[in-house]
Amino acid sequence: MEVSAAPAQVARVRQLRLNYGKVVALDGIDLDVPAGCMVGLIGPDGVGKSSLLSLLAGVRRIQHGTVEVLGGDMGRKAHREQVCPRIAYMPQGLGRNLYPTLSVEENLQFFARLFGHGAAERRRRIDELTRATGLHPFLARPAGKLSGGMKQKLGLCCALIHDPDFLILDEPTTGVDPLARAQFWELIAGIRTQRPGMSVIVATAYMDEAQGFDWLAVVDSGKLLATGTPQQI
Repeated sequence: MEVSAAPAQVARVRQLRLNYGKVVALDGIDLDVPAGCMVGLIGPDGVGKSSLLSLLAGVRRIQHGTVEVLGGDMGRKAHREQVCPRIAYMPQGLGRNLYPTLSVEENLQFFARLFGHGAAERRRRIDELTRATGLHPFLARPAGKLSGGMKQKLGLCCALIHDPDFLILDEPTTGVDPLARAQFWELIAGIRTQRPGMSVIVATAYMDEAQGFDWLAVVDSGKLLATGTPQQI
């Protein structure tokens, strides 16, 4: 009988520990994140999901353990500088990666310039993303004047403006209404159809969302409790 090869990994952490003073946020996490699929990081609030994602994104210093993302050690500055342009990170909180006084257009132009796109390419990408998300009629509206669901869509557009290989979403549907939540996941599904090789990891406390992921990691009190498909868990 043939043994199938282990799936490729977009990220790997070993004995990952993180403390905030005397508070233990992550307590010896060992995790392999499979590549090219939709991974759900499941658990209630305050169990270490955001801390883990920020370490995967390279925006938080590693205290103890190892973090490997896209084939290299995130503890090495040279590797972080090489791969961070291939990572898109949406932190928790509505519009946290946006500039509220700038318009939809200005926010997208800023992020597109950040990744070195020329004027014609910026226009193409902005029009494509805003039409896909329904934001195109609101290009002139300040980000701070958008609804919660629209802020999350704009945040996603800003994250995707550079075609990342690894998309990290920290509780992207918290604080938005059920219709906006459904529209957000439809949008992600459509993007993944266009870019099937993109790896996605999403933190959520909504157990009903877990069925929509390919693979799950369940976290509680800074520890990894279980991994596997939704059916297995």
